[in-house]
Amino acid sequence: MIRSDDTGKLVLRLALGILILLHGIAKINGGVGFLSNTLASHGLPGALAYLIYIGEIVAPVLLIIGLYTRPAAWIVVINMLVAIWLVHMKELGLLNKQGGWALELQGMYLFGALAVAFLGAGRFSIGGTGGKYN
Repeated sequence: MIRSDDTGKLVLRLALGILILLHGIAKINGGVGFLSNTLASHGLPGALAYLIYIGEIVAPVLLIIGLYTRPAAWIVVINMLVAIWLVHMKELGLLNKQGGWALELQGMYLFGALAVAFLGAGRFSIGGTGGKYN
């Protein structure tokens, strides 16, 4: 088990799912008003802000348990692309004070989700390795 690809997939799924889920829980507690206003400033309906709960609650839970893993990962990819577009475009080419990319957190979520979308859930999941969605 220590040298298993499936163990690596599990670690990646859990890390990505748990960390994004924490953002979703914060949005449950604080609401989506900021995002609703941001969407409206881009000419989009503010009600779309509620989709964040799919990207930051439902999809991460699916990643954690390993069910419909690939679609859940693609939802996270889309969620991160929208977040970067709506909130972080001005920081896209910037570095932070430590010399790292200003969007390194968003980048890790985006590319981690992309990796899970291509790798799938692995054996240590509810979905197992059997289906095309896991």
